[in-house]
Amino acid sequence: MAAPHELTALEQWQALQRGELSPVELTDHYLGRIEDLDPCLGAFVTVTADAARERARFVQDHVPRTAPLWGLPFGDKDLQRRAGVPARFGSRLMRDFVPDESDGLVQALDMAGGVSLGKTNTPEFGLPSYTESLASPPARNPWDRSRGAGGSSGGAAVAVAARLLPFAPGSDGGGSVRIPAAACGLVGLKPSRGRVPTSSGIDALGGLSVAGPLARTVTDAALLLDAMVTPRGGHPKHQFALRPPGDDAPLLAAAVRGEGRFQLGVMTASAWDDAYPIEIAPEALAALATATDEFAALGHGLEDTALEPDDSYSPAFRTIWQAGAAGIPAETPAEESLLEPLTLWLMRRGRALSARDLAEALAALAAYERSFIRQLSRFDAVLTPALALTPRPLGSYDQADGERNFAQQVQYTPFTSMVNVTGLPAIVLPVAQTGEGLPMGVQLIGRPGGEATLLALGAQLERRLRWQHRTPPEPRRP
Repeated sequence: MAAPHELTALEQWQALQRGELSPVELTDHYLGRIEDLDPCLGAFVTVTADAARERARFVQDHVPRTAPLWGLPFGDKDLQRRAGVPARFGSRLMRDFVPDESDGLVQALDMAGGVSLGKTNTPEFGLPSYTESLASPPARNPWDRSRGAGGSSGGAAVAVAARLLPFAPGSDGGGSVRIPAAACGLVGLKPSRGRVPTSSGIDALGGLSVAGPLARTVTDAALLLDAMVTPRGGHPKHQFALRPPGDDAPLLAAAVRGEGRFQLGVMTASAWDDAYPIEIAPEALAALATATDEFAALGHGLEDTALEPDDSYSPAFRTIWQAGAAGIPAETPAEESLLEPLTLWLMRRGRALSARDLAEALAALAAYERSFIRQLSRFDAVLTPALALTPRPLGSYDQADGERNFAQQVQYTPFTSMVNVTGLPAIVLPVAQTGEGLPMGVQLIGRPGGEATLLALGAQLERRLRWQHRTPPEPRRP
C-alpha cells in the first residue's frame, strides 16, 4: 500500500475500515509529518500530539467503525474553541485564552469519529484574506514558500496541500475557505447558509460565516461536509439549520457519481466592480478558459453572463465587516496595543457605526441577495475565476493603512464575498497551474441548497484534469 498521506481521505477511511491501518497508526503517521515538515510551512499554531494519540486509541477501541470519519485526522481552525486547548484566534490579545468548553463544530467532528491533531493557523480574528499575523509565523504556500496561503483558513489549506492532514474544516465569512483553497491548489466548499447546523450562518451578523471543508478531491470534500451536516448520533445542542439534518441524501454519493448535464453561466463580473478597479490576471482568465472548455466538451450548456451595476454593495459590506470587528474584546489602551493595525482600524470603525448605519447596511445586502439570485436563476451554476490574481507574495499587504489594505484584499478576492452575502453554496476547483507551478482555480456558484450539483460538476472536471495527483515539493528542516 502507498504511504497513507499519498491516499485520498476516502481511501484512507476505506483502509481503516478494512483494518489495513489503525487510527493510532494513521495519527502517528501524520504527527510525524507535521514534526518534520511544518516548521517550514506554518500550518499549525498548536500541535496536541499526546491528546491526539489518546483520542486515536479511544476511537479505535470504543467508537463504531460506522462513524463517518472513523479514525481520520483533522485540525481545528484556531477560531474554534476546543476545551483545554489554547484558542488564540490569531491574536496576541488572546495568547493566554484556554476555553473550558468546545464549540459545536468541534463537538460534531468528534462525534463523527475524527481525531484532532491541533489548531491550524489563522489571521487575527479571521478578518483578513491572508494568514500572516503577528501572533505566529505566516502560513506559507507549499507550492512556493515565498508566497502566502490566503486566508483566513490558511493554515488548514497548507496542512492539506502539504499532506499534513487528509482534509480540514475551515470557516468562510467572505471567502475564507475558498481563497486559501484556490491559492494552495485544493477543493474548497462553502455550503449554503443553514446547511451545517453547528456553523450555519443563521446566527452570524449578516448571515455571512459558515463552516466548510478543504480537501484534495471533490469526494474528500463531500466526505467531510457530510460529517459536518450529520455526525454519528445526532448533533450537539442549540443548533440552527434550514432543514433537519438527514433530510437530504449524503452528498458523498453525488460526488462519487458525478452525473448530470447542466446549464452554466460564465461570469467575470463581481460585486466590487463599481467600487474598486478590478483587474483579472491572464493566469486567472486562462484557468477560467480551461474550465469552460472542459465543461463544453462534457456537454454542458454555457452562456456568458454579467451582473447589473449596483453601487450599494461595497459600502454595505464594508459596514458589516467593520461591525463584526466591533465586539473584539479590547477595552483598554494596553489591550488595543496588542492588536494589529488592520484589526484596530476595523474595530474602531465598527464601534463608530450607528444603529441606523447597521440597519441600512443589512437591508442593502438583503436586497442584493434577492437581486443576485433573480439575475442568475436561469443557471444551475455560475462559473467565475476563483481569484483575480496569482497567489500573493508574503508581505504584500499594507500593514499601516487600513483603507489600502482592504482595497488590496478586494482586488485579490473580488469573487468570493458576494456568495456569503447571498447565502449560496460555492466550490473552488484547482483546474490549472501557472508557468511557475502556482495553482489557479475557478469557482462554481450554485443555487440555494445546490451542493450536490456543484459536487457533481466538480467530480466531472476532476476526472478529466486529475488535479489530485499534483503534489507540491516537500520542504525539509534546514
